[in-house]
Amino acid sequence: MDLYYSIVSAPCQSVLLVAKKLGINLNLKKINLRDPVEKEALSKLNPQATIPTLVDNGHVVWESYAIVIYLVEKYGKDDTLYPKDPKVRSVVNQRLFFDIGTLYKNLLSIVILSFKKEQPSDEQTEKLKKAIDLLEGFVTERSYAAADHLTVADICLLGTVTVFNWIKYDLEPYPHIRAWVSRVTAELPDYNEFRKEVDEGTKAFFTSRQ
Repeated sequence: MDLYYSIVSAPCQSVLLVAKKLGINLNLKKINLRDPVEKEALSKLNPQATIPTLVDNGHVVWESYAIVIYLVEKYGKDDTLYPKDPKVRSVVNQRLFFDIGTLYKNLLSIVILSFKKEQPSDEQTEKLKKAIDLLEGFVTERSYAAADHLTVADICLLGTVTVFNWIKYDLEPYPHIRAWVSRVTAELPDYNEFRKEVDEGTKAFFTSRQ
């Protein structure tokens, strides 16, 4: 099973962590989308030429949450990570959609500005703060983001929250998010080693963009 990815990408990190949790060995293929040759080669598999892209015995899946759901539904030993109960699953899905459409979306807009050495507008800053406030509320209501145990929603949201380090966003005012991060990472195999790889890759990436 091949995964085209970059360790710097939060969506890629989500797929990697879910695969680790499921005990899936991936054939990792690092790709640089700023390289026209590599991007063109990827586009033959995925016309959008985006990462992560998964190839499982000829079956191609892209978009991180589509990949994550595919992996847990096909390779999960039970439905713990993506519960089959419609009510619980609806909350998991809501958190995933909240992440991609609200939290990660607003965070990414500020990260892009940081590459340009520009400051976010007051409106952008406020939108991000409201999104973080919502996440704080989610993990105040329960120990995990969507259920009373770890689900794919936690793993995907963790990738987004990790990006806050990029922009040096202070999460000190959010004790429940910080406790949730500790709780989730404690359940992920070899997370400290994984996080070290992410941090090193991120540092190298930022250096290359300066």
